[in-house]
Amino acid sequence: MNKIALQILGFTFWLTSVPVNLLAEDWPTFLGPRHTGVSGETQLKLDWTATPPPVLWKESIGTGYSAPSVLGDRVVIHHREENREIVSCRNVETGKEIWAHAYPTAYEDPYGYNNGPRCSPVLTQERCLTLGAEGMLACTSMTDGKLLWKKELRKEFTLPEAFFGIGCSPILDDDRLIVLVGGQPNSGVVAFDVKTGEILWQAVGKDTWDGVETDQKGKPHEWTDDDMLVSYSSPIMAEIHGEKHLLCLMRQGLVSLNPRTGAENFHYWFRAKVHESVNAARPLVIDNRVFVSVAYQLGSAMLEVDKDGKQYREVWRDRTSMLAHWSTPIYVDGCIYGFSGRHENEGELRCINAETGKLLWKTIGYEGDLKNLSRDRTTGHIIDANTGKEIPYPYFGRGSLIQVGSRFIVLGERGTISVVDVDKEKFVEHGRFSLNEIDYPAWAAPVLSGGKLFLRSEKWMVCIDLNPQ
Repeated sequence: MNKIALQILGFTFWLTSVPVNLLAEDWPTFLGPRHTGVSGETQLKLDWTATPPPVLWKESIGTGYSAPSVLGDRVVIHHREENREIVSCRNVETGKEIWAHAYPTAYEDPYGYNNGPRCSPVLTQERCLTLGAEGMLACTSMTDGKLLWKKELRKEFTLPEAFFGIGCSPILDDDRLIVLVGGQPNSGVVAFDVKTGEILWQAVGKDTWDGVETDQKGKPHEWTDDDMLVSYSSPIMAEIHGEKHLLCLMRQGLVSLNPRTGAENFHYWFRAKVHESVNAARPLVIDNRVFVSVAYQLGSAMLEVDKDGKQYREVWRDRTSMLAHWSTPIYVDGCIYGFSGRHENEGELRCINAETGKLLWKTIGYEGDLKNLSRDRTTGHIIDANTGKEIPYPYFGRGSLIQVGSRFIVLGERGTISVVDVDKEKFVEHGRFSLNEIDYPAWAAPVLSGGKLFLRSEKWMVCIDLNPQ
C-alpha cells in the first residue's frame, strides 16, 4: 500500500472513530454570528431523554442580564460586583479569568431589578466592545483588557432616565459600531468608529417621528422628551433586494437606514399605547420581509419591502398570535417560533404561520396533568407525584431559544433547560434538566460555541458540554 493510500486510510479511521463538531462556530455577539439565534454547528448531543449533558465548569460572577460572547478560546462576560461593572475575559475550557477591566457605576434599577449590565459584548480579534447599564460604551483590548477608548453616552447625548437602564446590544458593520443611543433629538441610532470611538453619523429622532400617523386614527404623533428614551431592541444588518439595510426597532417603531451614512430608507410606527412599555425583541428578516413583535398588547406585524428599498406594505398584523417581550423569535421553513407574553404567568412558546400570522400551536412548557405536580414545602422544588422525584420547573415562562439544526435549545426563566423539535405541527420535547446555579431570573439568552452551551444567572456562569462523549 502506498503512502497516499495509508494517509487516506488513517484520515478515514480518524473520522469514524472520533466524534467531531464539523461546523464549530464562534458566538462573538448577541444571538450569535448571524444575529438571529441560529447556530450552524452539527453533530451535537441534543437528546437528553435518558441523561442530561455534563457540566464542564461553573464560575461565580456578579449580577446582570448580559449574555456572554465567545471568540476562539475566550468567553467574555459583562457583570457587576458592588459598585463596579466588570468586563471579564475567561478561558472557554476552564472558566478561569485571563483578564478583567472594571469601572465604577452608580446605576440603580428604578423597578427593583438587578443593577448589572444588560448588553452582550461584541468581540473581534483585536477588540472587546461593551455597553453598560449606565451608558458606558467601552473598547478594550482582547489581548490584555487594556482600555482603548470609552464614551459616556448619558453625558454626551443627554440621555433621560430609562425604564431599565441601557439594554440594547451594539452590532458591528465593517468598522462601524452601531448603537441605539436615544437622547438628543436625532441620536436614536449612532455609528461610532470602532478604532477610535469617533462619531461617524447619528440619525433617527424628532425628524423621523414628529407628525407621523399613529394607531390613534387622525392623531399624528407629537414629539416630546419621552421620545428620547432608549430602545431595548438590538439592531440587525440585512440584505433586502440586494441592498444592505440597518434595521432598528426604536421606541416608536421600525426604521431602516443606510449603514454607511445613516440616511433613512423608511420608517413604520409600531408602539404600544402603554407609556411604561419597551420594544425589546430584535426585528426578524425573512427574504424581503421584516417581522416585528412587541408585548404590551401590541402583537406582531409583517412588512414586505419594495424593490426600491424605500417603500413597504403591511402583509399582515395580528394583536394576539405572538407578543414577543425580550426574546427574539426564530424563523424556520415558513413558521416563526418564539416566546409570547409580557408577564411570567402569560409566557408561552408559540409557533405561528409566517405567511398569515395565524397561531399553529402553543405550550406553557408542560403537557402533563397538573394534578400530578406538588411543591416541596422545605425546598420549594417541584415534585412529580407519580415518581416522588424532583423535576425541573414545569413552565417555561418568558423563555429564550436558539436553533441548532432541527432542534431548539430552550431556556425557561426559572432555569429549565430543554431540547425541542423544530415542528410546525406540535410541541415535541427530547428531555429537560435544570441546574441549581441557573435559577430565576434566567433572562440572558443561551450561547453556543464549539459544542459548549454557556448560560448565566445573577450569580453564576455555567458551561455545558454538548459534544458527543
